[in-house]
Amino acid sequence: MKVAWCVTGCGDKLKETIEVMRGLKERHGESLEVEVFMSKAGAQVAKYYKVSEMLQVSFDRHWVEVDANTPFVAGRLQLGEFDAVLVAPATSNTVAKIAHGISDTLVTNAAIQALKGFVPVYVMPVDYHEGTTMTTLPNGRALKLRVRKEDADNVRKLEAMEGVRTLQSPEEIPGLLALAKRGTGPEDSIR
Repeated sequence: MKVAWCVTGCGDKLKETIEVMRGLKERHGESLEVEVFMSKAGAQVAKYYKVSEMLQVSFDRHWVEVDANTPFVAGRLQLGEFDAVLVAPATSNTVAKIAHGISDTLVTNAAIQALKGFVPVYVMPVDYHEGTTMTTLPNGRALKLRVRKEDADNVRKLEAMEGVRTLQSPEEIPGLLALAKRGTGPEDSIR
């Protein structure tokens, strides 16, 4: 199985997502190929959280956005090179753009082109439910954030899109990626 993992400029749940993905790679080795595609903001946030090197050495390939079409993941998606696109964690900006069909970044272009090419897209929005949430800053300090109604509404819009599945935590990734395995159903797992 081959996954295009898109990392956005979101620090919330970033380390936990990396650990889940590393665990999957360790368990499945060459049978699970993961290419990391980082937005410009994703690369910046990875530096703040001191996980840039880990992302580069733990996965099969590592790319950083130059523009919406560079690296050219959209073409590779349409050629069927990937079984799934995973956007995790996803900022409210990325969620809004995908939900409204705006493909002006590497990540949003990849997601939208994947949907056009019938490649499943899995998105882990961090602003899932309206209200407040807690996150951890790079220095370890806790930060309370407001999740606006508009952001939660965009998640609902995303959930209604054909070809998109959302998840609320990194622990859901193995089960959802199992859905993308060609010729298998949700009862099969790559855990």
